[in-house]
Amino acid sequence: MTASGTLRRVIPECVLALLLFAMVSGSAFAEGLMPHPPKGKGEHCVASTDVMRRNHMDLMKHQRDETVHEGVRGKPFGLAGCVGCHAVKGADGQPVSHGDSRHFCRSCHDYAAVSIDCFQCHASRPDEKVKGAEGSRSGLSGLAAFFQKERP
Repeated sequence: MTASGTLRRVIPECVLALLLFAMVSGSAFAEGLMPHPPKGKGEHCVASTDVMRRNHMDLMKHQRDETVHEGVRGKPFGLAGCVGCHAVKGADGQPVSHGDSRHFCRSCHDYAAVSIDCFQCHASRPDEKVKGAEGSRSGLSGLAAFFQKERP
């Protein structure tokens, strides 16, 4: 057998071996890139993992609308409940803020390149007071008080 005949037989085998290696290592590599959000404190979430992954934004928007328009608070899909259950603690034992890449929400939102603005107004840590918050006013009265403040 000539050298060119050997190459013709070996090259397809090498290509096949490289493709198989790429398929096996590629799926393992891709799995390493997937987000792995930390588990919550409770035994289960307010809905199944699949439902929350696909629909949490709609559930939270619906809860937001009920809270803002009707003054309904304390329902299962409120942001405070999510933040309280899914808080990630830092080295100091305190929950990390949304500015930290370990924050629960950021684990998936950074992966998906989705910017969220919830924490411009809402606390990103349990029991955190939001700058400018004035107690526990509910419904539109809190919003009205905000707009009635004197501005410099």
